Amino acid sequence: MKIGIIGSGTMGSGIAQVAATSGCKVKLYDTNQSALEKAKAALNKILSRLIEKERIDVDEKSRIQNNISYVNTLKDLSDSDLTIEAIVEDLDIKKKVFSELESYVSEDCIIASNTSSLSIASIAAALKKPERCIGIHFFNPAPLMQLVEVIPAIQTSKDVLEKSKKIISDWKKVVAVAKDTPGFIVNRVARPFYGEALRIYEEGIADFITIDESLKTLGGFKMGPFELMDFIGNDVNYTVTETVFTAFYFDPRYKPAFTQKRFAEAGYLGRKSGRGYYHYDENGRMLIPTESKKSLDGKLAQQIFDRILVMLINEAADALFMNIASAEDIDNAMTKGVNYPKGLLAWADEKGIDWCVSKMDELYNEYHEDRYRCSPLLRRKGTNGLRFEVEETEGRTFFS
Repeated sequence: MKIGIIGSGTMGSGIAQVAATSGCKVKLYDTNQSALEKAKAALNKILSRLIEKERIDVDEKSRIQNNISYVNTLKDLSDSDLTIEAIVEDLDIKKKVFSELESYVSEDCIIASNTSSLSIASIAAALKKPERCIGIHFFNPAPLMQLVEVIPAIQTSKDVLEKSKKIISDWKKVVAVAKDTPGFIVNRVARPFYGEALRIYEEGIADFITIDESLKTLGGFKMGPFELMDFIGNDVNYTVTETVFTAFYFDPRYKPAFTQKRFAEAGYLGRKSGRGYYHYDENGRMLIPTESKKSLDGKLAQQIFDRILVMLINEAADALFMNIASAEDIDNAMTKGVNYPKGLLAWADEKGIDWCVSKMDELYNEYHEDRYRCSPLLRRKGTNGLRFEVEETEGRTFFS
């Protein structure tokens, strides 16, 4: 199979590596020749490191490299069976690129976008054959993260959806099919992990490290919300939150926090700037002041963990209620896409649906904000004594 990748940044290069590793012939396109050279050098470094770790051999490295060619004109992608765009998150730019691309590729070529939150229907509308357009959203780093969200637009044909799912499955990824709504699955359901942590901080309940440690110690999360926002970049994370908030017609559940806005405005972006919610050395290692390393108050930690967890569960339940994705795909999206310790719907069953409803009602009764409204699906299941009973798909990675 011949694959065209548009954009040679970290994401585009990662997708190219995934496809090439699976035996596809890949053309990686970028208008910037120096960016292509940088991508080629970065891949060589990554593959050499995998040889050192004895995860691939020299022959495998050569095979992967020989499967990728580097091109600087869109016309070079004319023989592609599938093209995946991974460029700047700008709808007008994506539509312009897709419109030009369509004039070169065959009628059977699938044209996909790796957008994390933009409307696939809007992108598809730029094509003469919008039924060939679909969202194929990888997570960073693409070679390591197991999940890929596949998002059909309302114009997408069933044949294109099924072909896309098969291709991604053949690339040894876990596929989660999502409705074309803001944030799809992960960027929608994960919002409370950041938003509620920021709200807890702004209320003066706890500081950054206490909130992070509560989630890691009691929940088994690999990173706390403030660590993760620093890792992602406060500018990037804030923009996603603002985009989802606006796209959902200013639903208070997705309301951005002034704290994060101010940090982004100050240039406190996280690891990449050396300072965010924490300070970092030149190698990106977090610097924790000695006075911050205090013992965790068990009762406070439990309150923090319960509040953020139930908000996440409520969001996952509402995504299911609104038919954004299946229960299995929602839980797989969170465990395989952002490494949550367990699926949120499975977590709801473990904690008890009644517990979830009670916690949401407690928050609503305290604040009287629509932000804390309980999902009708949670309330319905609680009333009828039902469970989600989700079976999670076993994930796979290339170099784990």
